[in-house]
Amino acid sequence: MTPDDHRTPPATTDLSPDAAATSTGDYADHVATSATPVSAPPQIPLGRIPVLDVKPSVDGGARPAKAVPGEEFLVSATVFREGHDAVNATVVLTDPAGDEHHVPMHLDNAGLSAWSAMVSTDRQGLWHYRVEGWSDPYGTWEHDATIKVEAGIDVELMLEEGARVLEHALDADEHDRPHDGEQVLIDAIRTLRDTSVDPLTRLRTATSGAVQDELRARPHRDLVTPSPDLPLIVERGRALYGAWYEIFPRSEGAWYDESIGRWRSGTLRTAAERLPAIAGMGFDVVYLTPIHPIGTTARKGPNNTLNAGPEDPGSPYAIGSPDGGHDAIHPDLGTFEDFDAFVARAGELGLEVAMDLALQCSPDHPWVSEHPEWFTTRADGTIAYAENPPKKYQDIYPLNFDNDPAGIYAAVRAVVQTWIDHGVTIFRVDNPHTKPVEFWQWLIQDVAVDHPDVIWLSEAFTKPAMMHTLAKIGFQQSYTYYAWRNERWELEEYLAEVCGEAGAYMRPSFWPTTHDILTPYMQLGGEAAWKLRAAIAATSVPTYGIYAGYELMESVARPGAQEQIDNEKYQYKDRRWWNYEPGGIDEGRSLAGWLTMLNRIRREHPALHVLRNLALHSADDENVLVYSKRRVLPDGTDDTIVVAVNLDPHATRETTIRLDMGALGMLGHDTFAAHDLVTGQTWEWGRANYVRLGRDTEPVHIVHVRR
Repeated sequence: MTPDDHRTPPATTDLSPDAAATSTGDYADHVATSATPVSAPPQIPLGRIPVLDVKPSVDGGARPAKAVPGEEFLVSATVFREGHDAVNATVVLTDPAGDEHHVPMHLDNAGLSAWSAMVSTDRQGLWHYRVEGWSDPYGTWEHDATIKVEAGIDVELMLEEGARVLEHALDADEHDRPHDGEQVLIDAIRTLRDTSVDPLTRLRTATSGAVQDELRARPHRDLVTPSPDLPLIVERGRALYGAWYEIFPRSEGAWYDESIGRWRSGTLRTAAERLPAIAGMGFDVVYLTPIHPIGTTARKGPNNTLNAGPEDPGSPYAIGSPDGGHDAIHPDLGTFEDFDAFVARAGELGLEVAMDLALQCSPDHPWVSEHPEWFTTRADGTIAYAENPPKKYQDIYPLNFDNDPAGIYAAVRAVVQTWIDHGVTIFRVDNPHTKPVEFWQWLIQDVAVDHPDVIWLSEAFTKPAMMHTLAKIGFQQSYTYYAWRNERWELEEYLAEVCGEAGAYMRPSFWPTTHDILTPYMQLGGEAAWKLRAAIAATSVPTYGIYAGYELMESVARPGAQEQIDNEKYQYKDRRWWNYEPGGIDEGRSLAGWLTMLNRIRREHPALHVLRNLALHSADDENVLVYSKRRVLPDGTDDTIVVAVNLDPHATRETTIRLDMGALGMLGHDTFAAHDLVTGQTWEWGRANYVRLGRDTEPVHIVHVRR
């Protein structure tokens, strides 16, 4: 039998506890004489040095963990061995070219055999990582020799054994190339054998910092046992970090023409005139709701009514008309030439363009007549429209991916390619949880073959299992439950989830409101609510977004719904931006300056560019949320931000916040200069600090820790 054969006990062998205590039967004899015994099924051989519970591990390695170049993340494992000999561990990163990079691990908890290391990558592509456990002959000798030599026991024997360990380290150098540190080991070996030198001096030479540094850089590893390789997809930086601004292009430049008694639609050209203001506020991505032709059958009127008039524009999510489908532009908005000009202008201003991919059709969509099999036909012969009882969407037909998956897959892939060819780099996918997960897995992977920089945002407000699975199979970013997490305990629990283990594969995008969501908190909280919810979104996670009009605090809800009255999904909106500029009649009523400040803080502080570095702190008042983000940069500089937020938008709160100084990289008695990036004030802070936040002051401190 080969070492890879699985062995099972012969059928005649009695493996009961009583028999096992005395038996020396055929199976026991067979194992005893086998050159390489292995476990019987269903176990997998463990290896000489057990390496267990490697994290991050997404579905046991079936799907990749995620990172971007330069992003540090924690790899941990349980590594141990029998007896008292020293054991050690290394993370091995394999880059897309196949080259390996070794990162030493640190023993976090000896009692639990818990090891970890912070690792990072330097380029995009498919990487792999594993943890290697190994016997540490030098560590074993150093421990034993220090005890024995200092006690005068087996002195010369221990020193000679040390010389041999170092000789083996030289011979076994895995790097197989000359290096300056060799001389340090050669000198230590010579000293260990020099009986004219005091034994303690010889010991200290062989355990000096220089020797230890050399063996950390090029460790002598025995009995190396690797874990399985785990995949790691490294994507471009925008997959992790960015500030989004959502617009309905038809509203940008729209106006009510009283001379003819109807609205004039905005166009892609007039929407481009809004781009400098969006870029000026510091946003990175401009996200367009659907710009395709809109059907007339069952068209929705204002506030989602069924009585649309001839001039009502309808919902842009009811896609398709005789003018075309998902690969066409609404005639009111312009042409592909106009779209290309919009994308070019955005690029000049440093903005990427994200497009809404809403895979649903108006009854007037060309696909309905050309491919009726792509939809669900009811018993009466009609095509089923979308429903989410009690909600009904009579103007939308959902696709049925089970009727002709090959045809639908190909058609959608062609649509996506159309927009990529016109400069779209990001797709915000509407309701992906209502389509098969395996479809998204295929689509995202197929696009990535030729366009690895394309980013996908999942707009799935649904069950956690679906949200997390969509992230695991390829969506780089995910909408979240943030809009509905308002109490401190809710936010702390949710931040711990999305910035914790889930952060290995699911990148959260925080939106305080959307064109579909206006929570009671935002309806009733006033200016303080709009300020603080934007501040938390902008500083707790790397990607956040706002919907146009957030600056104006549009807070009136449609009765009975958590969405705005006169919803822009169903009608034009002229926000008269000029009224809020200096000299305008509404000057000072816009939060544009607040958003500009938040985005400036984000850009200036690398600690806010990553996800998995958030630490929660405490406050005596349950209405005050405190968290920090710390990042040590490659040049050794430290960037740390502490955020304290009064979650009660109706009152000013005074309380003491209590900081975990270790999370800030400090000792408990340390103090630091706390520079508030919101007010410009600076205080001396330590472990416990008084704060006053609320309606008659700003509701949030965003503190830069100055050491």
